[in-house]
Amino acid sequence: MWSSRRRRVRSSREKQHLWGRATVEDSCRARTELRKKECEVKELRLDRENLRLRTEKSSKQEKRDVPAIQLVRPVEVSHGAPEDLRNRGRVDLSRSARGLTCSSCWGGAAGLTPADRALEGSAALHRAHLHLHLHSPTPAWGEELRERTSSGSTTTSRTRPGGERSWHPEIKSLMGHDPHLKWVVSGMVLAQLLACYLVQDLSWKWLIFWAYAFGGCVNHSLTLAIHDISHNVAFGNKQARWNRWFAIFANLPIGLPYSASFKKYHIDHHRYLGGDGLDVDVPTDIEGWFFCTPLRKLLWLFLQPFFYALRPLVVNPKPVSSLEALNAVVQFVADFVLFYLWGLKPIVYLIAGSILCMGLHPISGHFIAEHYMFLKGHETYSYYGPLNLITFNVGYHMEHHDFPSIPGSKLPLVKKIAAEYYDTLPQHTSWIRVLWDFVFDDSIGPYARIKRQYKVVKQR
Repeated sequence: MWSSRRRRVRSSREKQHLWGRATVEDSCRARTELRKKECEVKELRLDRENLRLRTEKSSKQEKRDVPAIQLVRPVEVSHGAPEDLRNRGRVDLSRSARGLTCSSCWGGAAGLTPADRALEGSAALHRAHLHLHLHSPTPAWGEELRERTSSGSTTTSRTRPGGERSWHPEIKSLMGHDPHLKWVVSGMVLAQLLACYLVQDLSWKWLIFWAYAFGGCVNHSLTLAIHDISHNVAFGNKQARWNRWFAIFANLPIGLPYSASFKKYHIDHHRYLGGDGLDVDVPTDIEGWFFCTPLRKLLWLFLQPFFYALRPLVVNPKPVSSLEALNAVVQFVADFVLFYLWGLKPIVYLIAGSILCMGLHPISGHFIAEHYMFLKGHETYSYYGPLNLITFNVGYHMEHHDFPSIPGSKLPLVKKIAAEYYDTLPQHTSWIRVLWDFVFDDSIGPYARIKRQYKVVKQR
């Protein structure tokens, strides 16, 4: 009896010992898993800190000519007409007019019903002037796209074709000045001077005809030459002052001072594309609200030079610089000399040509083609047609925004070198068709622009 009792006690002790060993092993295993989780959390924190430091470093490099800004919420899109202007049969894109997040902006299906997607797809596919290569949308070169999804926020990046980790570092060799630009521009200025001499005896109807058919084309081309010169490609970055003065010289046939103010605002357009209150190329809410029917959009195109000139005074007014004052004085003195020598008709020829060809004219289609959202999820488009020959290749607009320091004459080489990047993107084939679709397509209008919200941070 005693032996059986000893056996039972021994077995119970062995069970307790084994249970204690199992408990210790479980606790060790739990501690190991806890340490692994702590290490993973630390790695995530380090990754976030590194991302924050890289973002701060890149933002510090951009603080040079304009005040620093901070993105306070994801990309918002202004596309389509406001809710009270929707018509039956119109593609319903008004959800994106206010508060649309990046996930739906860049091709996401959230927020659109199947009927909306079907209507939107049919409208996009009927635009025959677009080569539609529907790939997964990606951010611009060297930029980060923050998308807000139901599970949180994700960040994707796209390396510039000529960047450090790129397949095409040879693109960097294209950066620099264009030695031929100053001679081409000088020839155009002299051609307009000769035209001013020839039109002094023309009747008014023929004067307006030649202003639209010839003089306006030359003047519009000169505005795009000024666009190139504003990127210091006439004399190089080391001769910035010469670039500013040469732009004033190229401004003379336009009839009105333009070059100095354009340079001041064009910096914001490149650095903060679509920035609300910063990028003055984006139409105002009043323009989008009123110019929503075909007839009104046609009127908006005709008056586009006036909106283009006056919008900065409303959206982002800046103090007048000494260079702008010099630009105005030189321009008005040149106009007075022309008036004194050959009368009023040369002045009317120059100014009328500038206004007409920046409004309803085939060349002015590039204003609409560059950044209006003809295809949802794509903000910038290129055009590779023959009109690039007289517009300093402004049609290569995706390439230009990727590499603004490359002269327009070398942008075709960028596309040729990095063809695998640019050939897969939507592109326009006709600026005339762009104007037609802008007027008669209900899903396109002044609201069809991506608008980003920024908050200006005061520099200390």
